[in-house]
Amino acid sequence: MKAPKNFARYLFLARRFLKAGRLPALLLSVARKRDKLGNGFAELASQLKSLQALCLAWWRGEYRAIDSRALLAVVAALLYFVTPLDAIPDWLFGVGLVDDLAVLAWVMRTWQAELAAFEQWRAAQAPEMLQIVERLPEADESADAIEGTRQ
Repeated sequence: MKAPKNFARYLFLARRFLKAGRLPALLLSVARKRDKLGNGFAELASQLKSLQALCLAWWRGEYRAIDSRALLAVVAALLYFVTPLDAIPDWLFGVGLVDDLAVLAWVMRTWQAELAAFEQWRAAQAPEMLQIVERLPEADESADAIEGTRQ
C-alpha cells in the first residue's frame, strides 16, 4: 500500500525528532490536541492514545520489540496529527482532520502486526506498571530530555 502524499517529509522530521530526543515534547502536544477532539472522534482519540502509549513505552525503554521503520512511521503520523498546516489545514471545520485520519489509518494498517504485538505486550503488563510507563512526561522532563541531547 502506498504511503500518503508528503508522508516522506514527516518521516524525515520524525527521524530528526527521535535523534534530537524531542519525543516527549511531541507526545505532550499530541495529548493536548487529542484532548480537544470532540465526542465524534472517539475512535481517533483511541488510536492516538494507543500510538502514544507505544511511544511512551519505547521512550522509557520498556518496549523495544518494534521495527525501527514502524516506530518512525508512528512518530511521523503523530507529527502529521499535531501539524496544523498539512494537506488539509486543521482549522477548516469539519474536514480539517480528514487527512490526519487517513494518515493514521494508513499507519495502523501498514504496521498492523507491529501494533498488535505491542497491544499484546501491553495487555500482559500489570496495571500499575502501565500507569508508570504510559504516564506523560512532565514539561520539565521533556526539557531535560531535549537538553540532554544537546550536551
